[in-house]
Amino acid sequence: MTARLDAAFAALSDPTRRDLVARLAIGDATVGELAAPYDMTIQAISKHLNVLAAAGLVTKRPQAQRRLVHLEADALRRLTDWVDHYARLAEQRYSRLDDVLASLTEAAPDEGNPS
Repeated sequence: MTARLDAAFAALSDPTRRDLVARLAIGDATVGELAAPYDMTIQAISKHLNVLAAAGLVTKRPQAQRRLVHLEADALRRLTDWVDHYARLAEQRYSRLDDVLASLTEAAPDEGNPS
């Protein structure tokens, strides 16, 4: 699982690949359709797609005379599950810290009233 996460995060570290994922979230597309808005060759886009495919984020499947690139939602779900897990842990830690700080504030003597 760790190697798959490493590959996915590494693949998504590139802005072009993140943009390709965002475009594929709208729907499947051919390599030519994906390459159209970029000032790069179809071969360069294919290399980006191969990195995404190696990470399990996209697949290519034949449809008639074309090969459609498909975003694998389950792969993205694994990434978000991983991030959510650690976000929840951090939130729990901050919540405990808030509780400790609140109890210290409640236990502190009132500085405005000398006893």
